[in-house]
Amino acid sequence: MKTLLSLLLLGLSFTVNAGDQISTSWRNNLAVSGYDSVSYHSENQAIKGQKEFEYEWQGAVWRFSSASNLDLFKQDPERYAPQYGGYCAWAVSENKLASSDPEQFTIIGDKLYLNYNAKIQQKWLKDRDNLISVADQKWPNVLN
Repeated sequence: MKTLLSLLLLGLSFTVNAGDQISTSWRNNLAVSGYDSVSYHSENQAIKGQKEFEYEWQGAVWRFSSASNLDLFKQDPERYAPQYGGYCAWAVSENKLASSDPEQFTIIGDKLYLNYNAKIQQKWLKDRDNLISVADQKWPNVLN
């Protein structure tokens, strides 16, 4: 019984049903789990955003680590927002939606891609160019 329950919970944590344009937790409305999406580009690292630097865009709340990063995002949110609304890039290539771990990121061609966990990211990186092409074709229809 414990095994069945564990498998059920794992499945629920990985698969997300018809989704919003931006991936957020069921607990809050934070995009990228509250991480600063600009810092991935400017500092090549995942940095937690601060509540005092918040901005609402596409129905989600985005947090930033500084006022300057907030301003950069406001000027060009499409540039700094993660691809596929912050859902796991590998999952989108599989025509699925899954949450992402903000620590599992890659910048490719000035675009931010997030993955579900480190194991999935390694799988994704092995064939990333092909998987990006596939995911681009499936996005945003996978939301339905």
